Amino acid sequence: MTKLTNNQKKFLRSCGNTLKPVVIIGQHGLSKSVLMELESTMTKHELLKIKIRSESRKDKQKIIDEIINITKAHLIQVIGNVIVIYRVFNKEPQIILPRK
Repeated sequence: MTKLTNNQKKFLRSCGNTLKPVVIIGQHGLSKSVLMELESTMTKHELLKIKIRSESRKDKQKIIDEIINITKAHLIQVIGNVIVIYRVFNKEPQIILPRK
């Protein structure tokens, strides 16, 4: 996984502003069905907005860490209970990142 520059993250944040959350993680956390849906969605979208419903910040951070580890995606932004992640397609990327 290559490291993204600040300029590339800024570009992806601006792209993420128009997205609606595709995956919503409820109070039961990352169940098998949620993980399967997340992986399925990541095959269709490079940039993904996820809503996390969690009682505490500690639980929310744990879920975010698990998502990043499982999906091998970049964490682009966290605002409240919504995160934006990015994982480039191996073949035919849809999003062309700026060089620097």
